[in-house]
Amino acid sequence: MAETLTLHEDPRSGNCYKIKLTAALLSIPLETRQYDILKGETRTDAFKSNVNAQGRIPVLQIGSRYLPESNAACWYLAEGTRLVPEDRFERAQMLRWMFFEQYSHEPNIATLRFWCRFVGSENLSDQQREQMMTKRIAGEDALAAMEDHLKDRDWMAGSTASLADVALFAYTHVADEGGFDLSRFPAIGRWIDRVPTLDGFTPMT
Repeated sequence: MAETLTLHEDPRSGNCYKIKLTAALLSIPLETRQYDILKGETRTDAFKSNVNAQGRIPVLQIGSRYLPESNAACWYLAEGTRLVPEDRFERAQMLRWMFFEQYSHEPNIATLRFWCRFVGSENLSDQQREQMMTKRIAGEDALAAMEDHLKDRDWMAGSTASLADVALFAYTHVADEGGFDLSRFPAIGRWIDRVPTLDGFTPMT
């Protein structure tokens, strides 16, 4: 890619990690600029004016253009590569699981990880505490759906790894940090062990 790529990120974020993992698997050079979301560094007027008006990361900067939303950034990097299936149905299956990740998986598993590991239960608001059980049940349901899907296949869509695997790996492999017992999901466990064997894999830091 001719334009310089810069990821505006907090390295603790799984959504940011998805983009770094996509770039690593495809050997795409990616610069990073880091922010501390716990200190509100993405909520400043400067960030909102220059990077993302919504005050959120990740944002993939492509030259002078800015692309928010993690899965959109992954798609930008991976379109036309081995991480996007050539078969039309398998490509749609990939998108199905990427939509699932953002709708059913990330809002529950990622949120509980953030609350438990980085915010701390003693610092949660009453509203957050009230949501914990609902999010835990929904997160368990999301993991159960993945477990059932992976019982008889190696990858989420098609016969090789795709963006669906990248998107779901990011928060699934650290779900225990949100209190989820991954030992209850052996097919997911085998898949988690499989992803790091991919050429170019880079771990979450």
